[in-house]
Amino acid sequence: MRKLGQVLNDRGSKYAVSGCPAGSRTEVDAALKSLKRDKAYAKATHNTWAVLLSDGGPLKGDDGESGAGMVIVRMLEREGLEDHLIVVTRWYGGKHLGGDRFRHVQTCVRAYLDEVGA
Repeated sequence: MRKLGQVLNDRGSKYAVSGCPAGSRTEVDAALKSLKRDKAYAKATHNTWAVLLSDGGPLKGDDGESGAGMVIVRMLEREGLEDHLIVVTRWYGGKHLGGDRFRHVQTCVRAYLDEVGA
């Protein structure tokens, strides 16, 4: 699992992004389990994730951040990046961000895609 760490802060909330190759639901589950072995990620408010499986289509998990998984799916589709899991982690800072949270998910995914050269 490649962790870029903290990408941005907004009103107390902190966002990080991670990712790795994953070609099946089993690999996705193993990667998420591995990420959550890190106590900071295990204690995060949300670990939103998505992957486009070349043989099964999109999978996503909002982890309480309703709609955020679909934001990641759409970005993966635009990039044509298959069999690669991206996880956006949020530590809630006490203030609701409204629609800004979706922009922050996009910022994190873009940072990850730029890092891996997708």
